[in-house]
Amino acid sequence: MVEAAARVPYRRAIVFPAGREPDGTARYTQLTFQQLDRESDRYAHGLARYGVRQGERTLVMIRPGIAFIAVTFALLKIGAVPVFVDPGLLRRDPRAFMQCVHETEPVHFIGIPVAHLLRLLFPGAFRTVQRHVTVGRRWFWGGPRLAELRSGRDAPYPIAATTTEDEAAVAFTSGSTGIPKGVVFTHGMFKAQIDLIHEEMGYADGEVDLPGLYVFALYNPALAVTTIIPDMDPSRLAALDPARLVEAIQTHGVTTSNGSPTIYKKVAAYCLENEIRLPSLKRILTYGAPVPPSLIEQYGQILDGGEVYTPYGATEALPITMISGREILAETAALSDQGRGTCVGRPTTGNTIRIIRITEDPIPVWDPSLVLPDGEVGEIAVKGPVVTRTYLHRPVQTAEAKIREGDEIWHRMGDLGYFDDQSRLWFCGRKRHRVETTEGLLLPVQCEAILNQHPDVYRTAVVGVGPLGEQRPVLIVEPAPIKWPTSAEARERLTEELLSLGAGHAITRGIHDVLFYRDLPVDVRHNAKIQREKLAAWAARQLGETAE
Repeated sequence: MVEAAARVPYRRAIVFPAGREPDGTARYTQLTFQQLDRESDRYAHGLARYGVRQGERTLVMIRPGIAFIAVTFALLKIGAVPVFVDPGLLRRDPRAFMQCVHETEPVHFIGIPVAHLLRLLFPGAFRTVQRHVTVGRRWFWGGPRLAELRSGRDAPYPIAATTTEDEAAVAFTSGSTGIPKGVVFTHGMFKAQIDLIHEEMGYADGEVDLPGLYVFALYNPALAVTTIIPDMDPSRLAALDPARLVEAIQTHGVTTSNGSPTIYKKVAAYCLENEIRLPSLKRILTYGAPVPPSLIEQYGQILDGGEVYTPYGATEALPITMISGREILAETAALSDQGRGTCVGRPTTGNTIRIIRITEDPIPVWDPSLVLPDGEVGEIAVKGPVVTRTYLHRPVQTAEAKIREGDEIWHRMGDLGYFDDQSRLWFCGRKRHRVETTEGLLLPVQCEAILNQHPDVYRTAVVGVGPLGEQRPVLIVEPAPIKWPTSAEARERLTEELLSLGAGHAITRGIHDVLFYRDLPVDVRHNAKIQREKLAAWAARQLGETAE
């Protein structure tokens, strides 16, 4: 950000929604790169004076906006380590949220008033906090307000000397398959990610980004990219108003956007219904769950030469592959419909990906004999400059996910897939979601792509009931809202049609049980990852069996 402030001081750095005019028109507030840099300097001077020091973890619970970005960069200038826990987790699982806070052992805490109430209600989780700062109105607790710490000095703060191996930040996984894990990022990893985004995506000077996942706004200042904060609640993506996102894109000439497929499904439906085109958008990066080719096709009618990309990765390693919507529609979509899985493209620069044999056991040391040949399904493993090395205070999970090869670390993605004969990686689902029957292995993503083609189906989930090796595959169907079968006859007819569709493919021929579910449970962060563990337990109850 310091470099951007020196090179393009008067370019808009961040634009944030600030309410609505009486006629409903959006109001915005904004800072240039120079102003944002100075604002972070003011916070850095104040926080350092308060006692925040280099290397100390600082839990940040601030709503997305100017203060969030300015404070985060102030902490980075000090050399302190910002800690981010997904706020949506608090609504979904308060106990898991508190465990995440507990594990980070923050020395400092900067949060909104509601967050401070949590600190008082659950003191054990915040036991290590020595200093706390309130963003906004302070109620009955002590400590300074952030506005009081904001220094009147805007002189450049002397940036802490850090190495590439120093801890830079802690962010948590989405928790789609369990309690979220704290991922430790180093300064070297951040630099590698920024370089990779710039090289792979070809960002031009003056780009304008609308991030669907707010944490990605933190990369933009290093790229001199303008950030437009969307007018939405990131923890309630299913309830977002697509009209407001379209308004922001059109008002600010947004050139690039990223986020969950849930966001872009809503935006696409709104644009097509209202015959709206988005000519300024050059690229959309959508991630978090497999992206249906039909969604990519829709954006062919909305964008003016722009492209949809589907990067693949995880909090622990991102991005590790990339593929364009053009290649998907031309070459891989038809194969996905036949049950081949979802093609996620070729490895990004500097990253090495291998497919290794499926096992639940830790693998302490890398061995070339682990690697499977092209075309064979196994677990996806990656090493490279964007790969994190450890989980915070989770030695068991670290041992399960990391493989050491000299000074390098391989990360086991926990996903299953394979390479085709063109060196493209295909994603077939989570390892924990695989279904092992007496007749062989079923992979949900492959099976669901076939069954989702029924016109009355919104989405499906294939789960296994029973012990691995003897599981009973069950198809759980969420019909389209206006296609819900209201009678026993309608349910029987739809069941027969789905089983007939599945009988036409070897991988789905062994599915004989069909259940209906009105709204499949999904993760909070992306509102797209189906929570198959919950569905497997539910299916077992419905069928009178025991889940794995």
